[in-house]
Amino acid sequence: MTFKQKIHSHYLQMVHDRIDVFRDMISALTEDSKNDAKGSAGDKHETALSMMHIEQEKLTNKLKEAIGQKAILDKIDASKTTENIISGSLVKANGIHLYLSVALPKIAIDGVNIIALSPQSPLGTHLIGNKVGFEFEINKTYYTIESIE
Repeated sequence: MTFKQKIHSHYLQMVHDRIDVFRDMISALTEDSKNDAKGSAGDKHETALSMMHIEQEKLTNKLKEAIGQKAILDKIDASKTTENIISGSLVKANGIHLYLSVALPKIAIDGVNIIALSPQSPLGTHLIGNKVGFEFEINKTYYTIESIE
């Protein structure tokens, strides 16, 4: 497994785990609201149900976001390398490893820090389509693309 494939696999697992957690939390809230409905009445009961419903909506939105991230990651072929930067490219710029896919937390693989970013992010839009040696500036910081996998 290549370095880029390890990164891709790690991020896929991370998103899959998030999906599982959100589904479990939604199920637990649904179960709690069913159990609460059996034994309560009055304003406190209505407020509790309303709060559970709001929390359930928030979790459902987070679940949809995670499923969308997984769909994007599923489309990426981590074994593919190109001269130009595309979604799925592992780019090294100024010594920083950037994985163009979706915005996810920073991870460390084999002692190397990796930042996952969206191609639609300010940095991502500067990277897409460019090659090794390309130089650009964002927020008064100059970047040079050192390598692309």
